[in-house]
Amino acid sequence: MITGPTSGIGLTFARVLAAEGYDVVLVSRNEFRLRQVAGELSGLHGARCEVLVADLADSADVGRVEERLRRGGVDMLVNNAGFGLLPPFEDADIEEEQRGLDVLVGAVLRLTHAALVPMLAEGHGDIVNVSSVAGFLPRGTYGANKAWVTSFSAWCNVHYRNRGIRAIGLCPGFVHTEFHQRMGADMERMPGWMWLDAEAVVREALVDLRAGKAICVPSRRYRALVALARIAPRRLVERVVNAGR
Repeated sequence: MITGPTSGIGLTFARVLAAEGYDVVLVSRNEFRLRQVAGELSGLHGARCEVLVADLADSADVGRVEERLRRGGVDMLVNNAGFGLLPPFEDADIEEEQRGLDVLVGAVLRLTHAALVPMLAEGHGDIVNVSSVAGFLPRGTYGANKAWVTSFSAWCNVHYRNRGIRAIGLCPGFVHTEFHQRMGADMERMPGWMWLDAEAVVREALVDLRAGKAICVPSRRYRALVALARIAPRRLVERVVNAGR
């Protein structure tokens, strides 16, 4: 099962996993694009594609996805759905902030819980929670939400790996997707070296997942940046990230 599979990292996970022979359950609120992706994966790879239209900020819709997971038959859960908010926190619509929390944290919590029960009964299962390097930095509510996802994923890996469950928090930096366009961010000044290829990100995540790693920070340059952020003086880190949220 992949949430948010109609673009970006989620779509890349769907393509890569279908090419590996997985059948997929595709979860998104955009039914038209879901069916487009399902048609592509079925046509190219012969994958059986189950389409589940759901808004993960809506508790009733989340409940339907949870119920599907509890029925079993899902060997891998990819919690990828998410979005960013551009306005400064003090200017933001608090309902949109709540929606972000519900999708980025609440849905990850609930869907992981629903998936774990049948996975533990079967004695195997994979969980990929798409986080961000923003979770290692003071980057407003988005970074705070992703910090939770990273910590939660690492805990799942430690707690359940001896019971056949592999869990990983995927923490990419800037990736060539529609993510920033959808939130209206101007990324023209971003240096080219900071951008990652979505397929490379997904393939590195799967390699690390299957190696039993708890956290994946794709690319040497971002691993170096995360390590530097951990040891650099706090004021310097704050100055660097203060331009955004």
